[in-house]
Amino acid sequence: MTAGLRQHGWTWGFRSTILLYFLILIVLPICGVYVQAFSAGWGEFAASLLDPIAWKAVLLTLKLGLLAAFINVLVGTMVAWVLTRYRFPGRAVLNSLVDLPFALPTAVGGLMILLLLGPGSWLGSAAEAAGFSIVFHQPAIVIAMVFVTFPFVIRAVQPLLEELESSQEEAAYTLGASRSRTFFQVILPSMLPGIMSGGMLAFSRALAEFGAVVLIAGNIPGRTLVASVFIYGEVESDNPVGAAAVSVVLLTLSFSVLWLMNRVQRRGGRS
Repeated sequence: MTAGLRQHGWTWGFRSTILLYFLILIVLPICGVYVQAFSAGWGEFAASLLDPIAWKAVLLTLKLGLLAAFINVLVGTMVAWVLTRYRFPGRAVLNSLVDLPFALPTAVGGLMILLLLGPGSWLGSAAEAAGFSIVFHQPAIVIAMVFVTFPFVIRAVQPLLEELESSQEEAAYTLGASRSRTFFQVILPSMLPGIMSGGMLAFSRALAEFGAVVLIAGNIPGRTLVASVFIYGEVESDNPVGAAAVSVVLLTLSFSVLWLMNRVQRRGGRS
């Protein structure tokens, strides 16, 4: 009886600690952003969002975030396929480097892109000689978003490929299916939940990227000013309501993406 009560008390204390931790670090800051956004009323909130610089920054972020997620879906799926299906020297090193964007400070990533593609670099000079620039323009922002979100699709697809039984592919080949037909009808459906969830996570993460983007974006309103840099500028200009209003849009979009991702994962688990 006493041991059972102790066990129950320990379990209740552990759950309470986890819930308190979650409340303090996640729920309260998010609620604070929403409260700040509507602190001056709905009119001020709407006016902040209808400001041309604000909504253009949000639309630009959505466009570039979708493009970065699409690139990661294509490249990430191919990288996951190569790392899972092939054995070659240096494979373990490459597999470890996939997670580098998670461990590397994003500002360092932005500096790397600046040094690699900036006006003083070989690639930057070649691009300018060809008639276009990368750094301080939209291509640099997309590259930064792709870099910081690179691992999501790979790490979502790899376990699905590893769990896929080779007998299914062998049965398709035995029945006369070609390699392409086997891929699209047997392998791709098994990979699809990971591709979708990884792509949605990459998109959600790209929406709020700041550290890598701020060093390489030109921050021109309507052209290279993304939402995260706009929020930073509003805070620096002592306009917390305007910063919170745009933050609420990004938070709501991220919540929607995560909810949709959970729906996709549940359906994938049932099928």
